Amino acid sequence: MEIVTSWMERGLEQGRQEGLVHERKLVLHLLLKRLGNPDAAAESQIENLSADRLEQLGEALLDFNSLADLHAWLQPHC
Repeated sequence: MEIVTSWMERGLEQGRQEGLVHERKLVLHLLLKRLGNPDAAAESQIENLSADRLEQLGEALLDFNSLADLHAWLQPHC
């Protein structure tokens, strides 16, 4: 039974990680469409955001008008 539980936990964790990768790709794609290419520093900060922060960024980017808005949002959240 312990082996099955361990296997299931690893599968769930892998699924969470894959979901986070897809969420990051979506947020980066939306930023690209809305503001243009974020610089490497901003992209790196986005890559390191937790799932909760990434979701917050996804909502916040709807109000961004420039990459400066992105940088201003990232400063207190990273």
